[in-house]
Amino acid sequence: MNFWWVNQNQTFSSEIGGGYLWSPKTKKDGGRNVFYDNMTAVRPGDIIFSFYGQHIGTLGVAQGPAVTSQKPEEFGAITNWSKEGWRLPVRFFKAETAIRPADHMDVIGPLLPDKYAPLQASGRGNQGVYLAALSPELGKLLLHLCDSENSVAVDETTEITTEQRTDIPATTKMQIVQARRGQGAFREGVIKIEKQCRVTGLSESGFLVASHMKPWSVSSDEEKLDGNNGLLLAPHIDRLFDRGYISFEDDGSLLISSALPEEVAKAWGLRDKYTPRSFRKAQLPYVAYHRKDVFKREQD
Repeated sequence: MNFWWVNQNQTFSSEIGGGYLWSPKTKKDGGRNVFYDNMTAVRPGDIIFSFYGQHIGTLGVAQGPAVTSQKPEEFGAITNWSKEGWRLPVRFFKAETAIRPADHMDVIGPLLPDKYAPLQASGRGNQGVYLAALSPELGKLLLHLCDSENSVAVDETTEITTEQRTDIPATTKMQIVQARRGQGAFREGVIKIEKQCRVTGLSESGFLVASHMKPWSVSSDEEKLDGNNGLLLAPHIDRLFDRGYISFEDDGSLLISSALPEEVAKAWGLRDKYTPRSFRKAQLPYVAYHRKDVFKREQD
């Protein structure tokens, strides 16, 4: 998985809405442009940070390679680019937290490339830059700043990578992909261990979500399918758990992050009387991972 940064201005709405990136192949004079050449270097599963209005609020996951394509009609007269260019299929996701890079230049600046950087030292976009390559260190930092390390976008890129693997049988691929959605063998394994939502007490499994404690995107193949790595949760509780607003102690006691608005905690019954249930020994490593690496503690 590689990381990219796209500076989008007038084409933002068209590209985000249409699920693509588009650039000409060359400069006006026919010369090469590294930011256009980068379109052909993107691979399926690569993550793209969209910079628009001085903010990163959207993440993209490349769905395939760039192909030759005519300039989108919806661009109209907003660019004077040539008609033929590269079109890259991208699935876009809203970042968990939109950030203004200028507010984080103390940590972003040292990781910017010396050449072909997408940003100025001030945090404003560099004019003339379209698609720029990022180092793994900067890509991971931006995911962290956007609270998107365990986001749908990261799951999406991991799923694409899984589908491309040749070292596992097709049936195993299918099981791993199904596990991302809380389905298949993973869900069956969770239901054998967890009989109800630990917060609401609901036991009708058809209304509960099988959720990974150690996020699917960072789990091994075995962990992705291990029923001990899952909980059955009501959909709204699953949302809080996935985003790190709640977690559990080993004895089953509920942890509520100070980052969760009190209005939400009360409205969703998190302050109601709660009877904890201890976890099985095989579940404890997963519970500990979630508590340490996903749960939003006060210092986060």
